[in-house]
Amino acid sequence: MTLAITPGTVTTVPAVVGSDLRVPLVTGERVTYANLDHAASAPCLQEVRDAVDELLPWYASVHRGAGFASQVSTRVYEQARDRIRKFVGARSSDAVVFTRNTTDSLNLLARSVPRNTAVVLFDSEHHAALLPWRGPNVQRIPAPSSSGAAVVALDRALAAAPVGPRLVIVTGASNVTGELWPVAELAKVARRHGARIALDAAQLAPHRPIDVRELGVDYIAFSGHKIYAPFGAGVLVGRSDWLQQAQPYLVGGGATAKVTDHGDRLGVAWSAVPERHEAGSPNVVGVHALASACEILSRHWEQTVAHEQELLTRLYDGLRTIPGFRELSILTDADKVGVVSFTISGFDAGFLAAALSAEYGIGVRDGAFCAHVIVGRLVKQAGSHEERAVRASIGLGTTAEHVDRLVAALRTLVTEGPKWTYTQRDGRWVPEDDSRTLPPFLA
Repeated sequence: MTLAITPGTVTTVPAVVGSDLRVPLVTGERVTYANLDHAASAPCLQEVRDAVDELLPWYASVHRGAGFASQVSTRVYEQARDRIRKFVGARSSDAVVFTRNTTDSLNLLARSVPRNTAVVLFDSEHHAALLPWRGPNVQRIPAPSSSGAAVVALDRALAAAPVGPRLVIVTGASNVTGELWPVAELAKVARRHGARIALDAAQLAPHRPIDVRELGVDYIAFSGHKIYAPFGAGVLVGRSDWLQQAQPYLVGGGATAKVTDHGDRLGVAWSAVPERHEAGSPNVVGVHALASACEILSRHWEQTVAHEQELLTRLYDGLRTIPGFRELSILTDADKVGVVSFTISGFDAGFLAAALSAEYGIGVRDGAFCAHVIVGRLVKQAGSHEERAVRASIGLGTTAEHVDRLVAALRTLVTEGPKWTYTQRDGRWVPEDDSRTLPPFLA
């Protein structure tokens, strides 16, 4: 365990791999890496790494192997479904389908909805939730300015939706602003109109407890790489009927119960859910890592939330002292997880991110964060002519020193300028005469 110390409180949170990582600067020094990019991919929990190391000697084929190691791996894989079902408070009848990530999960759901399903979603969604839904039955609602406005807008949209199956897509926490959406209230509206609701929990799952029955959602998707288990697994949890009626998302081994040869064609009997949508060799290690991360976080929610909220307050207090700072915001009345996106007047977001990395050892994200529609709109509202912003995101690996370093570095860059010379190459800012070397395993 590691102690994250902030004013007035000592909060114990699970430790992450790489907390002592030292990175080179263009000026020749080495500093401890300040990872403020948790919203893109969170580091691995040390306990997750230990769980993976424990499994690896037993790793083998799953489901159809007679060997003892295969039986162990199969048990690990299937038990992970119950571990994740418990993490999200799912119904016993809900399917738990393992995927590669949230994007894969939402594309699977999009392939499984009944024909002519009316889909309603806000245009502030991440591309993973925004892009799988196409056609005349898809209604995109302009991003609202408050939680109450979101509820009203969804009510109106569903009242005007075509008769038939309906599905609402909503994020739990914004990938851009960190704002928590009123999921339970939106779910009540959906039920009143006979619609189902799917929750993109990629940004919510690492930061807050989730209970799908309390929220009233029908489907939930999230990723291991966001929740401190970066081993290539994601999950879709939800009602099984649409998934059972749909053709397999991928076809191949595992998805088939029986294949018969009829000369000019093959006869195929597909497996039942969840195997129906898990063709190919399963990612046993990734699934075990994901389930382990869920259990670890479940034991530490109080400490995790306190840790992040204290650091988020510290970050805001500092950023608001930076000349030209403009925060991006959608819902003016919403609580937030540890994600802050912003612009600084007169400074290109990509340049700031490059200088923060090269001169201060700080990792942030710059760009439109796979949410181009809403970022473009918010950046313009912030008075910038660009379509890019900087995003700093907090997680279990963040310390008060990381936050203070970011604020001090931004203030220096804005008031004094960079120490180094930068140029644009292939659309990205890079330091000139960069002599930093890659780690030995990449040599």
